[in-house]
Amino acid sequence: MHELTKLIREDMRPALGVTEPGAIAFAVATAREHTCGKIEKVEVALNSGMYKNAFTCGIPNSNKYGNLYSAALGAAAADAKLGLESLSNITEEDNEEAKRMVDSGMVVVTLDHMGSEITIDATVKTESDTCTVHIRGSHTNIQWIEKNGEIIFGQPREMSAQENEAEETPVIHRHTLKGMLGYVKTVDVEEIEFIKDAFVMNMSLLEEGLGSERTTIGPMLLRANGGMRISHDVQRTAQLLCNGAIEARVLGLSKPAMSITGSGAHGIIATMPLLAYREVCMDQSGEEMLLRATALSYLITMYIKEYSGKLSAFCGCGIAAGTGMACGLGLLKGADDSQEEMIIQNMAAGLTGMICDGGNQGCAMKGIVAVDAAFRAVDMAMEGVCIEKIHGICGSTPEDTMRNMGLIASPGMVHTEETIVKIMKEK
Repeated sequence: MHELTKLIREDMRPALGVTEPGAIAFAVATAREHTCGKIEKVEVALNSGMYKNAFTCGIPNSNKYGNLYSAALGAAAADAKLGLESLSNITEEDNEEAKRMVDSGMVVVTLDHMGSEITIDATVKTESDTCTVHIRGSHTNIQWIEKNGEIIFGQPREMSAQENEAEETPVIHRHTLKGMLGYVKTVDVEEIEFIKDAFVMNMSLLEEGLGSERTTIGPMLLRANGGMRISHDVQRTAQLLCNGAIEARVLGLSKPAMSITGSGAHGIIATMPLLAYREVCMDQSGEEMLLRATALSYLITMYIKEYSGKLSAFCGCGIAAGTGMACGLGLLKGADDSQEEMIIQNMAAGLTGMICDGGNQGCAMKGIVAVDAAFRAVDMAMEGVCIEKIHGICGSTPEDTMRNMGLIASPGMVHTEETIVKIMKEK
């Protein structure tokens, strides 16, 4: 198996609801599993990206939202064995218990520090035990667990800035755009057939949204597409398939999305507009090209996200996944290597300033902007038109450009994130 195939396979995974509430619930549920007796207190400390992203987003199988209820449901009923889908079996009784815990002040969630790298410290205190689960780096990566003052799993490991700088180069950054293009064009298609699962899962989520009374954007996009899931208008179809699914996800409906870089919305943007293009503009023989284009989309998304950090103040869905999707769309349209570079420059120049104000219904609006920008960026590149390298944050190579996009987020937008969190807390 090619190194890049393995990278995609390991990164691509189902996630129910917005990833951050699922991760909070998973952490709390894991801590609860190591305790006995009646729960007296639940305390969760989060980095700013986690805190912001879960602040107003919907929770699966609940009409509640946000950090407090994610933590309360984690303690009341979440199933840690299900990872990011830990909230998939929540009942109405569980929601009532979570409300009781929140109303009684049993649940406390705090902003621990400003930062784009994921940290979750979830503590459950009972009559007889205290257990804390420490997650670092990714949404379900438990680094160590403490129970009653003793470490029962893993080891604490807080790296210094110098150690972070000296870390091994991420796998994706060992590859160039040219190398990634060579890979997606030549890899045995059977090796990437697992990508089909993303389309099946994300389409099921879309249908969940279109059938829900809670959604508004998806039904509007359906009307704009003539009441059809697939019409003769590729861009309207792309908007529906992509952003109808994103809305369903951020509202916490009961179907999972196929995530990439730890985000279901990233996974949706990286895939669904490409499916729309295949359905509208290509015959069934286009399935192989769809898989190759999606592999490229995923890889570009991962490349940018490794620089920006998992969670930051810029909209990785629109910027990173939007750029990945634009490159995939270019591949479907027959773009050559130089045109793919132009697509990246066009997206970098146009979308890089888009902020992330957490997982919420506004993500679908940002997705609409990203889809429009991607189609335009590709059309321009196919005509040989792009923002030249001397301008703005465009770099001398596509790798430099993607690096610059990520640096705008981290460290570039740390103060922006402080302002976003301040606004959200004061509302």
